[in-house]
Amino acid sequence: MNRPLSPLTRATLVEAPDDLDELIEFFHARRWSDGLPIVPPTRERVARMLSCTQRKPDEIIAKVAPGFGEATVERIAINAVMAGCRPDYLPVLIAATQAMSAPEFNLQGIQATTNPVAVWLIINGPIAEQLSVNAGPNCLGQGTVANATLGRALRLIMQNIGGALPGDMDRATHGQPGKFSFCCAENEAQSPWPPLHVERGFKREQSTVTVVGAAGTHNMNTHADNADELLRVIADTMMFPASNDYWIGGEPWLVLGPQHAAILHAGGLSKAEVKRRLWEESKMPARRMAARELQRTQAVRESKIGPINEDTMLAAADGPEGIGILVAGGPGTHSVYVASFGDARAVTREVIA
Repeated sequence: MNRPLSPLTRATLVEAPDDLDELIEFFHARRWSDGLPIVPPTRERVARMLSCTQRKPDEIIAKVAPGFGEATVERIAINAVMAGCRPDYLPVLIAATQAMSAPEFNLQGIQATTNPVAVWLIINGPIAEQLSVNAGPNCLGQGTVANATLGRALRLIMQNIGGALPGDMDRATHGQPGKFSFCCAENEAQSPWPPLHVERGFKREQSTVTVVGAAGTHNMNTHADNADELLRVIADTMMFPASNDYWIGGEPWLVLGPQHAAILHAGGLSKAEVKRRLWEESKMPARRMAARELQRTQAVRESKIGPINEDTMLAAADGPEGIGILVAGGPGTHSVYVASFGDARAVTREVIA
């Protein structure tokens, strides 16, 4: 039996089994989970979560596409509990919900596409250290509570508030593991350049979240030991004809390992120069595309870059500034290429309790 609270924007209390195994099956049957066991969002646990924000529980943070459910602070908190988040993570999730609901992020397209796009959450500023968000070894993998549960909670918000259930509104042909959880911090301490949030207009002492529509990750393992050679092999990796970035003019990202970032910096390159070089060197002849993709590219990009034929050299982004770069990870000769959904732009918001 459901028993609504007042006002209408408050969440609904649901009577559920006391036995944990039965309760988890209860949530699975109603498609309120991501397929993994959940933490029961009892009133007491939700109240503890809400204690870490000054916002009112019924404040509407955003309407989450594609179902445009109202993401109140309380509903965000409920999904945070279910994902296993600690209470002090809540302000990050509130900011992330705001960010992914910005028009330029195109959450409607991300949630309903056949593409395997996931929302990647990048955390910058003092809060990353305060919450122990991993920015070092295995930062995109398992083993860190903050990374795992923050990324998972954002997915549950997209599903339970936004209504994007797999096979229904979420039409992904294959999906990807990043749709369970995709979250990291930037390794600001080992970056030779200003961090991402400073580059995007915030002060270093501010805490931010950035959301990215990520199509997947591609490991780049290269022992190149000079900047020119390293840029060449990264640019070659970015270039592939079945890429949304090339036919739409997207926003590809690079997660540079500290070792690779140091090589580029030692070569005298600023982050802006790295972007400019990669934008030029990753241009691809349009003839490499399938005929249908070339037609789509002509329809989408000619208004921006002029006539396109088989000899046109296409860039993965509309300009060098469209390539995103952050430094993260641990020791080793690895960096990561993150192709984008294409028709989405990253959004950054400040984390405010």
